[in-house]
Amino acid sequence: MSTMPVGGLVPHAIDDAADLIVRNAKIHTGDPVRPHAEALAIHDGVITVVGDDKDVAPRIGAGTKVVDALGRRVIPGLNDAHLHVIRGGLNYVLELRWDGVRSLRQGLAMLREQAARTPKGQWVRVVGGWSAEQFTERRLPTVAELNAVAPDTPVFVLHLYQSAVLNRAALKAAGFTRDTPDPKGGQIVRGRDGEPTGMLLAAPSALILYSTLAKAPVLEGEDKKTSTRHFLRELNRFGLTSAIDAAGGFQNFPDNYATVVELAKAGQLSLRIAYHLFPQNPGQEIDDLARWIEMARPEDGDEWLRLNGAGENLTWAAADFENFTQPRPELTPDYEAEFEKAVRLLMENGWGFRLHATYDETIRRDLTVFEKLAAEGLFPAGNRWLFDHAETVTADSLDRIAALGGAMSVQNRLSFQGEAFVRRYGPGAAADAPPIRAMLDRGLTVGAGTDATRVSTYNPWVALHWLVSGRNVGDLTLHPPQNRVDRQTALAMFTRAGAALTGEDEVKGVLRPGCYADLAVLSEDYFAVAEPDIAHIESLLTVTGGRIVYAAAEYDGLDEELPPVSPAWSPVAHFGGYQASRRTALPGAHQAELLGQAVAESEQHRQWRIARGLVPDAASTPFDPCFDL
Repeated sequence: MSTMPVGGLVPHAIDDAADLIVRNAKIHTGDPVRPHAEALAIHDGVITVVGDDKDVAPRIGAGTKVVDALGRRVIPGLNDAHLHVIRGGLNYVLELRWDGVRSLRQGLAMLREQAARTPKGQWVRVVGGWSAEQFTERRLPTVAELNAVAPDTPVFVLHLYQSAVLNRAALKAAGFTRDTPDPKGGQIVRGRDGEPTGMLLAAPSALILYSTLAKAPVLEGEDKKTSTRHFLRELNRFGLTSAIDAAGGFQNFPDNYATVVELAKAGQLSLRIAYHLFPQNPGQEIDDLARWIEMARPEDGDEWLRLNGAGENLTWAAADFENFTQPRPELTPDYEAEFEKAVRLLMENGWGFRLHATYDETIRRDLTVFEKLAAEGLFPAGNRWLFDHAETVTADSLDRIAALGGAMSVQNRLSFQGEAFVRRYGPGAAADAPPIRAMLDRGLTVGAGTDATRVSTYNPWVALHWLVSGRNVGDLTLHPPQNRVDRQTALAMFTRAGAALTGEDEVKGVLRPGCYADLAVLSEDYFAVAEPDIAHIESLLTVTGGRIVYAAAEYDGLDEELPPVSPAWSPVAHFGGYQASRRTALPGAHQAELLGQAVAESEQHRQWRIARGLVPDAASTPFDPCFDL
């Protein structure tokens, strides 16, 4: 593999030569002992030296790859603390992604083009990563528009946890007729004639949306591996090197985990995955957990693929729904009995867990169960546990969580659902949804993630922008300054905190000797760009375990080769994944400042030419023959 030529660095004949060196960089290490550096060396997937060029120079051997960062910002690899990466990988190449698309007109044009190339029997599916709030039109597509762009190909468009829009062909393929009953917690919208219109509503459960999507064709065999590898490469594109998989509905263990297991055995994962197990069948949860406890233990695996515990559901009855267009769901009054059995079983067998809990009403009930077990000396019994989401958690509940040794994981779901939340609960409630600063002020570990792929986008920089700015994708301010975090804190939530949630904070999330060699060379300096431009950052070079797993711009071609996208008609083969958008225009004053710098540099170059006799000194006065009158 070739690398960029760097003058002045001479190879040495040494036994412990670095495999990879990154130099001439602005490195944010995340390590308070040495927060900044200019270069680092990597050997056997681990960082061996952090310092400057002279510190890494002795580690350069004949086979060392040397990458010049060209003065760019380097950060520890990002870690999404709540990502449905396994499910997302199995479906990635089948999905038309509207992530980053700025207008519905563009989205419909993509649909029309994709429908024309999609073979008979297959669906065009837009599944998550977008919101009507990001479009200039500020609305969803209509059924008529879907019928117009795809009269014969089934089209399924999922909008958050709220609704789905199907064209006529998709209604037929899914088997919806006037006689199809509404499922529990969902609604099939019907016209005056009683026929389904093409709109499905979560009321409030998203089960109707996901069960309909499950009727579409799936990938088989090697295509599942190829899809997952391309999805991981897409995550690497944004500097992600780790993720905690939150499991989720329609993700069965062990069947749906087989692909990442096979890739891990072959050394083909480019992202470290810590995964959770989620009981899928209501009424069977305790049996499932008991069976899994006999099969595996948390932290089984290695640094690439490891079990992290149960969740994000333990029992279905204890799970609330996060459809903010609907009232908060009223959970059954007696779910605690089965829930306690599940938690007790996990604690007695050394299993940690994570819990989906949107509303404080749910969190308070869960905490009461934990406190009962704590009084018996059974909780947390040295096990890691956390709440996910927690948009309406209160100060009192946070105090109880802290007293029980819990942690938190927050996601930028309000980047996409913020306006719906404001309409239902008001701007005052949205200001603390979730109360991030209150969590941090209590000393809680707070990991950050996206909850991609079926709601938010998997692009972590959109989430980092939300953490720092408090604004959604439609530029609505949700969080006031007192509930925002600075850029360094936000980055720590996406690096060190995520590592702490998997018990890996001694080896991951920081760039220091002895830690995993996971890093990203950024397209823009995260600490210097204008706030709106945080969302537009990408990685130009991503390294996981010392391997270059993504490379672009000057580094193009240094990453590992992937098999072509399959099937060939895949939307990803033609459109890619996230649709990158342009940075914001420079403010006038900053633009003038940059122009002034360019003029000054031009004058320096002219003086250099004069000093070397390349132009006469008389040329020091600017001359334009048009004005030689």
